[in-house]
Amino acid sequence: MYPTPFDYYRASSVHNALELLLAHEGSKLLSGGHSLVPAMKLRLASPSALIDISQLPELQGIRQDGETLIIGAGVTYAQIIQSELLAQHCPLLPEVAAWVGDPMVRNCGTLGGSLAHADPSADYPASMLALEASFKLVSTSGERVVAAADFFQGLFETAKRDDELLTEIHIPLLHGAKMAYEKFKHPASHYAIVGVAVVLTESGARIGLTGAGPRATRLSKVEAALGTDYSERNAERATEDAVDAGELLGDRFASAEYRAHLATVYARRAIARASA
Repeated sequence: MYPTPFDYYRASSVHNALELLLAHEGSKLLSGGHSLVPAMKLRLASPSALIDISQLPELQGIRQDGETLIIGAGVTYAQIIQSELLAQHCPLLPEVAAWVGDPMVRNCGTLGGSLAHADPSADYPASMLALEASFKLVSTSGERVVAAADFFQGLFETAKRDDELLTEIHIPLLHGAKMAYEKFKHPASHYAIVGVAVVLTESGARIGLTGAGPRATRLSKVEAALGTDYSERNAERATEDAVDAGELLGDRFASAEYRAHLATVYARRAIARASA
């Protein structure tokens, strides 16, 4: 199918992109385009204008600032995989990126685009929750930083306002933490039917779940039951009935009950691999 007619603008800066957003009601930001363009072709989305931010240098780069890793929202999955800084300090992010799509998607798709889209089956929201990341949102009236725990609010719904642009992802350094991501993927789309991101620290575990419900969530009950004992026996006990099927989505790919079972299985696998 073909999208409805729209205007196209290439932003010259973040400030220019924000001005264009305000000037064109119903416009959308275009970065990698792997979520927005298919939705437009199916006419699930019909923006009046596309504002291309894919070439903005302000949204690029992966760097360390003190005890924080800062990733530009325009960084692609391929760049995340190739980053030596992330491989050293946050290997969970390159691992998750390797699960996304195929080489074409990884070369064009961006981290910020995925997070702002908030697909309930996307891979990165679970890891952002487990890493306790935060997101820098910028508008013409100022900027603010929102924790990942407050950012994902529902099905394709986030705390980002229509007049804001996600510019940076901030991840606190976790010295000595062990990390892993396990995923049961749809065989065609590679989206997560269930995905579990685990970060194990000396003070406790952080476990994010994606694909199963209307938004990514932390498995807080599992974290509390697990404590700091990451042994196989304790992990089996802590993850028993990890989630209530009544809180999950059911569709033609997997029932809510099956997703609840998968959440238990993949949480155990992720904990085991991270602790090893």
